[in-house]
Amino acid sequence: MLLVHRTALRRRAPIPIKSCLPFAIRAYHPTPSSHQKIKDRRLTDLGTLIEDDFAVILDHYRAPKHPIILAHGLLGFDELHPAGNLLPGVQYWRGITEALEAKGIEVMTASVPPSGSIEVRSERLAERIERMAGGKSVNIIAGLDARHMISRVKPPNVKVLSLTTIATPHRGSAFADYIFSLIGTSNIPKLYKALDFFGIETGAFGQLTEAYMRDSFNPRTPDVSGVQYYSYGAAFQPQFTSVFRRSHRIVQQEEGPNDGLVSVASSRWGTYKGTLNHVSHLDLINWTNRLRWYFFELTGHKRNFNAIAFYLNIADMLAKEGL
Repeated sequence: MLLVHRTALRRRAPIPIKSCLPFAIRAYHPTPSSHQKIKDRRLTDLGTLIEDDFAVILDHYRAPKHPIILAHGLLGFDELHPAGNLLPGVQYWRGITEALEAKGIEVMTASVPPSGSIEVRSERLAERIERMAGGKSVNIIAGLDARHMISRVKPPNVKVLSLTTIATPHRGSAFADYIFSLIGTSNIPKLYKALDFFGIETGAFGQLTEAYMRDSFNPRTPDVSGVQYYSYGAAFQPQFTSVFRRSHRIVQQEEGPNDGLVSVASSRWGTYKGTLNHVSHLDLINWTNRLRWYFFELTGHKRNFNAIAFYLNIADMLAKEGL
């Protein structure tokens, strides 16, 4: 059951990085080469640090004038039925669409090929929005597929008012670079061939590298005038049992603070709304392990982030902007 409080949302002013990051990150002493990378990429700027603004669900949120489209990221889905129709399906936007609808917010979900190329996914996204929105103007919460659709596909019957991206690798991910170096250049075609045999598209994987985003995608995907671009990033320090321990360490060394897969620096695009502190990549879609939070609360650690409250706040923000 969701707890409802009357606490007002509060936005904190930017805080110096030394005072806001977890101890393990503050204690990190980069080598000269990685220090230079941090300086070059301006990774010391986390923007507004968001600590617990979205810890609880409020009584009231404003609804934007136009529908919100939720589009999943890489390897995402709308709903999976691993046990057929015998058991309830697993939802990607777990509890989020229902919460938005309960507040009178018109919301639609768009499913695209889980691992298809950005180009393939953006074409499918355009088709889905065209069919679902029926000519209505829309606000999109998505990632690189939506950026490409708005900039390059430009579907004639889709009017996009805003795009909000959340921990999206606009500048690629050092973890993708690491995985490719681990596989080895000569083995990549063999791996792709094996995945193709099982019907798994592979177009998206190479597009997550830093070089691809820097040298190819971003230069040919300019922002479109008249569309509002908003973005959020996230940063956390993984526990010993976290699935993100290795990926977090790799991204941390190369790019700085991150959510386990995507760095804050890579997440920044358009109007940066802030960095969600102590929030992992899975937390962002409400897949947080409830058992983990139960034990945290037993030891005096309060939950600082509720994904449902976060998405309701995005809707409220869009309403404030007249969207």
